[in-house]
Amino acid sequence: MSGMSARDAAFLQEMGIGPLWTLRDAPAAEPGPQAVQEQVPVAAQAAPKEETVEPAAPAAARAVPDGAPTDEQIAGMDWDELRAAVASCNRCGVCKEGRKPVFGSGARQAAWFVAAGASTAADEQAGAPLSGDTGKLLDNMLFAVDLARERDVYVTNLVKCRPVSSRGGDRAPTQEEANACRPYLERELALAGAGTVLTLGQIAANGLLGKPLSEPLSGSRGEVHELRGVPLVATLHPGELLRRGADKALAWADLCRARAARARSG
Repeated sequence: MSGMSARDAAFLQEMGIGPLWTLRDAPAAEPGPQAVQEQVPVAAQAAPKEETVEPAAPAAARAVPDGAPTDEQIAGMDWDELRAAVASCNRCGVCKEGRKPVFGSGARQAAWFVAAGASTAADEQAGAPLSGDTGKLLDNMLFAVDLARERDVYVTNLVKCRPVSSRGGDRAPTQEEANACRPYLERELALAGAGTVLTLGQIAANGLLGKPLSEPLSGSRGEVHELRGVPLVATLHPGELLRRGADKALAWADLCRARAARARSG
């Protein structure tokens, strides 16, 4: 990249990308196995775009099934109560399919809050979001901006349970499923106290910004948004970056934008 400063070059070197990311061993302090796949699950990637979904309904208009926690109840939970509520949730149809919910992981008092889209088969197996090759790349990305997942960053999925297609594979979540899970994520953000939100991929960005899930990520990239008073920057999912190396420069720009937003917000 032309015009790169010495500081940017050093950051890129730490990310192992020189100038494009490649996988390398994460720092020794990084966490154990966790897993996630591409933000748009494999079953959805073959289609030219995700399924058509309706815009999110206002929170006050959303009904929850009998016995399920309300948005207001979730907003008052502590970490233990929140984990228990996610484990026994029945706010949407995915929960009723008997899926194993995947709770967030990382620093409970965090500088950055990283949100991916829907849990996947790899997440269910690992019991945590974002590991494997995608998680290793995320760790390298964070390390490049002086962050370590266990020390500084809380990582979670917008949709905690894995949406499954009729053939048993991963699928993109519906707007209803994203809306049902969003209060959990917002409570995670409040409890973590993070000063910056970084979304990974199209589903997480659109789900948190109140847009239809099928809207292209390009409509959210390139600027600083706000979620619950916290700066939010949208970038590509590490799974996408592993397949499309040329897009890693875009993600680096997003990381710099998030770092600058954090510095401005104090």
